Amino acid sequence: QVQLVESGGGLVQAGGSLRLSCAASGSTFTVYHMAWFRQAPGKEREFVAAISWNGRNTVYADSVKGRFTVSRDNPKKMSYLQMNSLKPEDTAIYYCAIDPKIAMPVTAFSPAYWGQGTQVTVSS
Repeated sequence: QVQLVESGGGLVQAGGSLRLSCAASGSTFTVYHMAWFRQAPGKEREFVAAISWNGRNTVYADSVKGRFTVSRDNPKKMSYLQMNSLKPEDTAIYYCAIDPKIAMPVTAFSPAYWGQGTQVTVSS
């Protein structure tokens, strides 16, 4: 059974930074794409960023491009989302997901497993 656990969320002022982490465990899959999504109150869950199984390809939502960076550490089964220049509109619950189908390009990411999420609140 796959488990994804996010951490690193919190309260930060606009312009600040946070680094989210996602730890994968119990996975029977040896390779998988990883991605981050977010859901703000009253809104649908939206894609934020994804990284291919080998870390060579990344894709970002236009709203975070240039401010967020996704990375991964395969030996540790971890993914990270470095968030800089945060804005109040970045406030949301952030979720980690994996896609073991590893279809390319990584924009074809199809989430198969989700974490519980971590709250990020950006004050103005």
